[in-house]
Amino acid sequence: MDATEQTFAADVVERSSDVPVVVDFWADWCGPCRMLTPVLEREIAARDGQVELVKVDVDANPALANEYGVRGIPAVKAFRNGRVVNEFVGVQSPQSVAVFLDALTQATEGEELLASLREGGAEAEVLAALDAGDPAGALELVLGEITDAVAERRDELRRLALAIFDALGPEDPVTQAYRRRLATLLF
Repeated sequence: MDATEQTFAADVVERSSDVPVVVDFWADWCGPCRMLTPVLEREIAARDGQVELVKVDVDANPALANEYGVRGIPAVKAFRNGRVVNEFVGVQSPQSVAVFLDALTQATEGEELLASLREGGAEAEVLAALDAGDPAGALELVLGEITDAVAERRDELRRLALAIFDALGPEDPVTQAYRRRLATLLF
């Protein structure tokens, strides 16, 4: 699928909440782009819907290229949950592309921790706050307990806070505010 400045938000940013989206920034005149695109298409097709490919012509969409810091092409950026989570520039071997895509389709350490807690019924209050769309409330619960916790529990709470930060993304204001508070409490 080709995306434009008008469709990028829906085709990539919003869609990446449901499935990882790989964006191939390219141009018609770019020889290396013509070498990489078939590799991306083949490797993504082999993952049978686990990842989607969107192509952006940088000549037709310079504002997108500028917004995402594209300085050389081909530039490939992987989106999950509305943000860039990994990227590379230049032609890559099929094996390198496969490793890049495989990492994108696997759950992060934070996602695995939250899933494990849900499955085991642990940290019910924190998870309820997250489910209610209140990550700040969830982090208040975590950080409220961390000061008086024994070492092992402090580490569990630290990992839980990091999992919440991971889910929110590094640019989220809640992540930025609570990351500083966590560091202050731990050190």
